[in-house]
Formats: sequence, C-alpha cells, structure tokens
Amino acid sequence: MIKILKNILKNHNQIEAKDDNKNLELLCGLMIEAAYTDGQIEEEEINKIKISLINVFEEKPNDVELLLNKAIENKNNSKSLHYYTSYINKNFANEKKILLIETLWEVVLSDGKVHDFESNLIRRLAGLLYISDVSSGNARKRALDKTLK
Repeated sequence: MIKILKNILKNHNQIEAKDDNKNLELLCGLMIEAAYTDGQIEEEEINKIKISLINVFEEKPNDVELLLNKAIENKNNSKSLHYYTSYINKNFANEKKILLIETLWEVVLSDGKVHDFESNLIRRLAGLLYISDVSSGNARKRALDKTLK
C-alpha cells in the first residue's frame, strides 16, 4: 500500500515538473519571439527576459538559462501565436496573463526603441489572451514606467 502511494506521488511530481517546464518553455519562446520581432535580439532584451523569468515568474535560474538558450537557437523555427496562446489561456489566470503582457512590453522596451511589428505582436497577443485594451494599455504604461527608472 505504501509503495503504491509513493508511486502515485512520484508520478504526480513528475507531471507537475513537466508542466513547469512547459510553462517555462512557452514563456521563453514567446519572449524571444517578441524580442526578435524587429529582426534582432539585443543583449538588453535577453537580460530582461532572464531577470523577468527568474524574479517575476519565479523560475529556477539554471532552467531559465537552459531553456532560454534553446529558445534563442530555435528563434527561426517560431511557433504560431495560437500554439502559445491556447496553452496560456488554459493554464494561466487572468492576472498572470496581464503580468505576461507587461513583461513582454518590458522586453520590447528594454532596447530603447519600439518597432511597429513589436507593438503589433503584443496587441495581437493581448487580444488572443482575452485581455482588454485598457488592461493591455495599463500594462504598457507600467512597463514604460519601470524602464524609465
């Protein structure tokens, strides 16, 4: 009986670990996608992504480094926005989705310029994540305030 319970708990922990890696993988991919929308990824953007994933989304630094490098290598094999947003809509609360939009704005703003393609991508993502224009605009303002400090 105890063996069965241990196996159940072990399998449950493995499933949770896979979900955590899936979250991190998607967040890395989406943030790299936003950073690369203007055709280049600046060092400031990569640093902002790392800091955000570790401090805001509370991911482990070693996992962030590994999956971020993988996302950068695969930046030319980007997934569709539906791939990202369908998973996020199923697994993220609205507050976390707004936090993601704010973080994406911070990444885009970190190199000091906003390309039209970058702002268009975030607007489309906000729509696909069912985030209102007001909430998305407020997230942009908060991100802009943080980058100006």
